[in-house]
Amino acid sequence: MGFPAIRSIIRDGLADAIRLYYPQAEAIVGVATGAIAQGALVADAMNLPFAYVRSSAKDHGLGNRIEGYLEPGKKTVVVEDLISTGSSSLSAVDAIRNAGHPVLGMTAIFTYGFPLAKEKFRQAGCELHTLTDYTELLALALSLGYINADQMEMLEQWRNAPDRWHIDP
Repeated sequence: MGFPAIRSIIRDGLADAIRLYYPQAEAIVGVATGAIAQGALVADAMNLPFAYVRSSAKDHGLGNRIEGYLEPGKKTVVVEDLISTGSSSLSAVDAIRNAGHPVLGMTAIFTYGFPLAKEKFRQAGCELHTLTDYTELLALALSLGYINADQMEMLEQWRNAPDRWHIDP
């Protein structure tokens, strides 16, 4: 967020993805806290209403989980910064759906592409489109000489099973 040129690239990329994949979007919802700023920027660029979803309901005031006004039944697109396991992202989708708003899908800046997350999104019936992913990051790191082929293989093994991954001494 501290680099205006990069911030604009991300905003425009997310907005373009939403226009391409979800042209019927009527509102943008960011996932707190990482995607509140990006979601607001995208909503502003697209001239759409914006709200955000907390990880849990507030324990004071109105006890809201969704902050901001969404007209009932508005078709929403969820904006997220990072997809790892997908749990928090899909919890936000559930909250939006439970509040009576159809979720067209989700856009995010980056995903690790964990098999677990892919399965969770499939089970939730939530389409996901990202600007980039772990595979592209590794390919770039390899091409620029930040990692070698052996390290690339090790990093791919980690992505495919992060819960079972370890380094042998």
